[in-house]
Amino acid sequence: MLKFTVLQLKKIILSFFLLVFVANSGFFFAQSFIELRAKYGDLEENDERALPFIKHYIDKAKREKDYTHLAQGYFDAGYYNADAPVKLKYADSAIVSAKQSNNDEKRITSYMMRGTLNYFYNRNYKTALDDYLKAFDIAKETNDEFQQHTILYHIGVVKSYLGYYQEALENFKKCISYFEPLSNDKTLHPNLIFNNKKGYYNSLHQAIVCYRNLGNYKTADSLIKVGLSKTYGSKEFSLEHAYFQKCKGIVYYHNKLYQESINLLKKALPEIKNNKDFAWESVSFFYLGKSYSALNQQKEATNYFTKVDSIFQKNNFILPELRENYEILIKDSKLTNDTKKELYYTNSLLKADSIISKDFNELSSKIHKEYDTQQLLDAKNRLESNSSLWIIVSSIIILLLLATLYYRYTKEKNIQKKYVELEQGLMQNVSIVPVQKMEIIPSAKSSLKEKTFNDVLKKLERFEKKLEFTEKGLTLNKLAKKFDTNSNYLSQVISEKRNINYNKYLSELRINYITQKLYNDKEYLKLTVEALAEKSGIASRQNFSDLFYEINGLRPTDFIKLRKKELEKKDGISGVLS
Repeated sequence: MLKFTVLQLKKIILSFFLLVFVANSGFFFAQSFIELRAKYGDLEENDERALPFIKHYIDKAKREKDYTHLAQGYFDAGYYNADAPVKLKYADSAIVSAKQSNNDEKRITSYMMRGTLNYFYNRNYKTALDDYLKAFDIAKETNDEFQQHTILYHIGVVKSYLGYYQEALENFKKCISYFEPLSNDKTLHPNLIFNNKKGYYNSLHQAIVCYRNLGNYKTADSLIKVGLSKTYGSKEFSLEHAYFQKCKGIVYYHNKLYQESINLLKKALPEIKNNKDFAWESVSFFYLGKSYSALNQQKEATNYFTKVDSIFQKNNFILPELRENYEILIKDSKLTNDTKKELYYTNSLLKADSIISKDFNELSSKIHKEYDTQQLLDAKNRLESNSSLWIIVSSIIILLLLATLYYRYTKEKNIQKKYVELEQGLMQNVSIVPVQKMEIIPSAKSSLKEKTFNDVLKKLERFEKKLEFTEKGLTLNKLAKKFDTNSNYLSQVISEKRNINYNKYLSELRINYITQKLYNDKEYLKLTVEALAEKSGIASRQNFSDLFYEINGLRPTDFIKLRKKELEKKDGISGVLS
């Protein structure tokens, strides 16, 4: 049998991987562009499993100075990379390579890619619009009408977001007129039918948005009905169906059908969330909040308004129609006299106004502002001056909290210490129940005769071994009768042998017995304090708890908690080791 040292084994493994790498490299070099793309063509967007193949694709294009394929490689790298900034870098590289290739198709797709990234990820609408317009100028020189209308759609989306609703609507009307007939053309390939349907539904959705913002609710509602009926039950177009549901939910709100609005918006949200479309997610949350508010369910309403804020803070993006969200939250804060929240939402509204003014020039002047900039700044200054008092009050509260935490920490530490001390005795098999062989010798001071003394002592020993001390209502007189002796004799024997009185003796027997049971028997840990008191012979829960603390230095509840924790830890370690 061959034997290798660790070093020799490492060298063998390294040699193997180098051999595989060289072999694979040769394999990739030998493959065509079509063969390489076939390796990842079926993967979804942002699936980075495609990237190793794309690297070989790009390297091959560079070696061959094939700028058309190089542009395609950079496009694919951007498409399958999950990191937005990296996507944008690849889009820039794709544009440079496409220009060098003089391939119109690659130039168009590269500009479209960068435009979409600027729009969807960066929310840089003006730059996105510039890229789309450049793509459209090139596309006009081609005969590809599908591509031309796809670009028109994207231009319309950006214009709609910027508030140019009428201009955007004209784009969407053209797109609807082009895509709708082709979406039902059975002579086309199924893939082409799918693409045209998608173009049609998306154009329909955006047209609805424009009509709504232009105040034409009747036309918007009629188009919603069309969209809902055509996408109903379709797995392929579940997202598009969700968008139409969202639109209908907003219509329901405007028609004062608040519960219907809530139901439909909630149905639409999962698909919208799954698509990571935080813009429409925000809008859905806003109208859910408005609907709940109209139904006087303020707690639910506030919950959704704060969700809008969460999306805004995370993405630094807000649609103009959502400005009202902060006006509502500021009002609510005033009503509850929550100056901290009022200041927070005031600052958030100022931030929202700044973004709206920057991104939506056309709209910012048209928005009804209940709180103008100067009012907001005045409110901010007022709230910040009041916050100095709040800081003082907060400091006092924090100090009290710290004192409380320190007290709890100290208490917990002492409980833990007492538990460890108690456990050490139990682990060393030191009986904490005074059941031990008693010396059958009376002390010199004892007034009892030796025979009487020894007789009582033997009975006590038997009494302890048989756990008769768990009997309820066991008074000194009652036990003396059981022993066929008198209470004075019994009391004297206990005092001389235990150096404690009868009540203390009985209490220690009971508590120590239960303590051993809790430590050694898991079933006892499941019992209530009342049940433990019952089993020990102690009449009340409180008396049992007080005696347990007096004798053991911690409450039974604390002992049980720490013992359970200890056993769980041991079970966990045992599970890992096994």
